[in-house]
Amino acid sequence: MTAVETQTSQVPLETSLRKRKSLLPEIAVVAVLALVFIFLAPLLLNALGQGSRVNQLGRFLSLAIAALGIDLIWGYTGMLSLGHGIFFALGGYAFAMYLQLQLPAGQIPDFFNLYGVTELPAFWQPFYSLPFTVFAIFAIPTLVAVILGYLVFRNRIRGVYFSILTQAALIVFFNFFNGQQKLINGTNGLKTDTATFFGSLVSDPKNQTVFYALSVLFLVGGYALCRWLTSGRLGRLLIAIRDDEPRVRFSGYDPTWYKVFVFAVSAGLAGIAGALYTVQSGIITPKAMDIAFSIEMVIWVAVGGRATLAGAVLGALVVNFAKTLLSEQYPEVWLFFQGGLFLLVVTVLPSGFLGLFNRKTLLWLRANLLGQRPKLSTYPSLEEDPEVDHERKNIRN
Repeated sequence: MTAVETQTSQVPLETSLRKRKSLLPEIAVVAVLALVFIFLAPLLLNALGQGSRVNQLGRFLSLAIAALGIDLIWGYTGMLSLGHGIFFALGGYAFAMYLQLQLPAGQIPDFFNLYGVTELPAFWQPFYSLPFTVFAIFAIPTLVAVILGYLVFRNRIRGVYFSILTQAALIVFFNFFNGQQKLINGTNGLKTDTATFFGSLVSDPKNQTVFYALSVLFLVGGYALCRWLTSGRLGRLLIAIRDDEPRVRFSGYDPTWYKVFVFAVSAGLAGIAGALYTVQSGIITPKAMDIAFSIEMVIWVAVGGRATLAGAVLGALVVNFAKTLLSEQYPEVWLFFQGGLFLLVVTVLPSGFLGLFNRKTLLWLRANLLGQRPKLSTYPSLEEDPEVDHERKNIRN
């Protein structure tokens, strides 16, 4: 092997080692935050007499998983979905059906008796199995997203038309679930807090502690998955699809299956979020497929910062805690605050709160609010060259 070939083979190795080193601080931060949320946050809230907030935090952490999926498709791929409540509800219903079937042999859920149903419907039968249920929580939303995404993306539907179609699909699913009284209890939904899980009530503090910890762990796993997908070649391709899809097609790529793939992953994350939220809130109803809820998911990502992943998590936690606290004290003010917050983000902080830490945003704020023109970034650094500085002063004089 020649010296040139040796140097060429070392370049990819050095690049991969550099990338791994750059990820170490991020991995450390995520690990520390996960430990803080699992162990320290509940202790601190209980010590402050806010034990009920632990359950709220667990629910909001599960919502943050869905926000990661929204950021993956909207922030990185440019697909604004207004119908993610479909996948959220499907995951929630899958877990709730399993819990409803934790009954003595021969019995069926009570609500069936109200409508004269004496035999368990066939599609309920597989949900006796916990392994199947765990698989279904992710697989059913993913399968629905693959079918819907393929039908939409193969016809090159994107932009506002994609948003309208996802919202239309949401309305269809909402009306369907809302009207199925005999099959899934319709508008009343399926309760989980009174069901049993491994011999104890789902609402038992021990079970709730487990679901809280699972919310943290799945959030970390979802973040790691999205971080991996948005890094490297695939990540660059997704951004290229977002910024200029026709050019991607002209370059020889078919964006259809890439978009179907990320849409399916996003739906799967929403399904997991729905399942964890259901067991911590105690019920799942068609209300999860309400249009307003799906729009709220988008607001979380917009507030935190698109295409940042961490911003999606931050936005979900901040907006939902603000919603809870303000609705408790000023129930009639929250909607105005939510609308004002979204307008503020759109008009003043288009990159969200994490965008404030973006270098371009800081330079824009300095130039427009403080009147400080940014220094030129050149190589070699002419700004620090004394000879160039001397010449600049002489020209001005």
